[in-house]
Amino acid sequence: MIDILQDIMKEITVVLEKVDIEQLEEFLSYVQKDKRIFVDGEGRSGLMAKGFAMRLMHLGYRVFVIGETITPSIEKEDILIAVSGSGESSSVVADAKKAVKIGCSIIAVTSKPSSTIGELADMALIIPGTVKSEQGKERASIQLLSSLFDQTLHITLDGICLMLSRRDQFSNEEATKRHW
Repeated sequence: MIDILQDIMKEITVVLEKVDIEQLEEFLSYVQKDKRIFVDGEGRSGLMAKGFAMRLMHLGYRVFVIGETITPSIEKEDILIAVSGSGESSSVVADAKKAVKIGCSIIAVTSKPSSTIGELADMALIIPGTVKSEQGKERASIQLLSSLFDQTLHITLDGICLMLSRRDQFSNEEATKRHW
């Protein structure tokens, strides 16, 4: 059992070492408190996106999750963070196309920069973790489906939140006050 966990940790480390610091810095430049931020994703990637939205709220951002009943309409000048390992998740693609027509900035978080989401985005944060569509020799993970992408996505998004908290000088105590 411990061998499997160690192998998973090694896979995560390999992927995290490939995340481009310049892409992270560009991502941070889009995320500003004077903007409304919408996050979108399906399945486990969507769960990671929701966790990211929650943490942004703790940091004082106006953030919404696409598909929730209390989410307002997205408007020009808003930011859409579209999360999809494959970059082809149907609802995320449809939402990104709508956001393009409205005039929003789009950040793709994906493992596939040449995907539909990657091509629609103003900028893409590439997290090169294995996704479920990769099979056989192209599969670079012992894990099932998109687990490697989702794990490294979670860590990367938490890292972004820490970077934002430092940039904004927003303390853990302040974030705790915003936690239910």
